[in-house]
Amino acid sequence: MKPNSPRIILFTGDGKGKTTAALGMVLRASGHGLKSLIVQFIKTAGETGELSACRHLPGVEIFQAGLGFIPDETNPAFAAHRQAAREGLEKAAAAIAALTYDLVVMDEVCLAVKKGLLTEEAVIESIHKAGPEVVIVMTGRQAPAGLIDLADTVTEMTIIKHGYSKGWPAQKGVEY
Repeated sequence: MKPNSPRIILFTGDGKGKTTAALGMVLRASGHGLKSLIVQFIKTAGETGELSACRHLPGVEIFQAGLGFIPDETNPAFAAHRQAAREGLEKAAAAIAALTYDLVVMDEVCLAVKKGLLTEEAVIESIHKAGPEVVIVMTGRQAPAGLIDLADTVTEMTIIKHGYSKGWPAQKGVEY
């Protein structure tokens, strides 16, 4: 029997594949005629293969709420990053509460919390507005304990080895 709460999935860890796993779920959902919202925290405009592909999938909306590299909290630009992250959380929270989407991906939300752009409490409060029909997927390194506790499925991506250490640069179709 399905629980009377939303399905919450978390992909974390230092290894590659967190966003890729979440976007694989978007692909799967689109194939079943379900609607998905991807809110990207931290990441900024820039054409990546996955975003280009997602724009062609029926029922998929993408909202980038990041400004790129996060400066130190003492840097005056930090406030703009925090505001962008809050706008992303407002977008995700509104979609979750309105039941507009079947799947809501909060990409890099864990790192946004870790870096102080969002509070863990604000993210949890947003998720608590979800009905049992919604699947919420969170990604990002250094997931805080509260988000791990909230999730019913948690996967940690671990680096065994990475091509960067052998000199491979970021490669189109692999890293972006």
